[in-house]
Amino acid sequence: MPRSVVHAGAPRCPGCALPPRWCICGLVAPVTTAIAVLVLIHRLERAKPSSTGSLVARVMPSAVVHTYARISRHLPPAALPADAVPPGHELLILHPAGAPLAPPVAGSPPPCLLLLDGTWGQAAEMRRAVEGRGRCVRLPAGAPPASRFWVRQQRAAGCLATAETLAIALDLLGDAAAAGRLHLHFELHVLATLLSRGKRDEAGRFLADSPLLASHPDILDHFAGRGPAPRGP
Repeated sequence: MPRSVVHAGAPRCPGCALPPRWCICGLVAPVTTAIAVLVLIHRLERAKPSSTGSLVARVMPSAVVHTYARISRHLPPAALPADAVPPGHELLILHPAGAPLAPPVAGSPPPCLLLLDGTWGQAAEMRRAVEGRGRCVRLPAGAPPASRFWVRQQRAAGCLATAETLAIALDLLGDAAAAGRLHLHFELHVLATLLSRGKRDEAGRFLADSPLLASHPDILDHFAGRGPAPRGP
């Protein structure tokens, strides 16, 4: 049986929260975009190394993260601050209950995207907490592919991880470069997480359909133990 370094309580990188052997910090260049990105992450989700909301916060320097916490059922939860949305930006709340996200009107300022990061139940609670703050939107029908988030059980077809959803939304809003780079970060995050859990066969199957094979063979060589860790774009 493969040894799981997660269950063994191995030390973790303070950046990516993976064991040092599988650290992915700096292996792909950061994601830059003119589209404002906010992440509202449930306090229970923030502690999980597999969280892709935390991944977004780590690889997008301009992204702003707020933690959702409910101290008491008798008090309103800590959610999105009143000044969280940049002036002049429309807030779009990404959630499956919204209307389809449409490409931007030519000449209009880029929107501000709000991602709700947590379990499906937690995301529904967070959506209620920010109701009225912006317009709720979802990915158009046919846009979500099958999820590549192999480190967790997805509820149904079309259910995507936070970083997957954001990558598709960035592409729909006209920033294909940012979308592509975020997708690479996501793929690397999943691959390294599978390897850190000792799931080498599953990691191999995941890698077979991954763009990392063509874009970053040096990283894969590093994971295979055939060279120093690469850094840079």
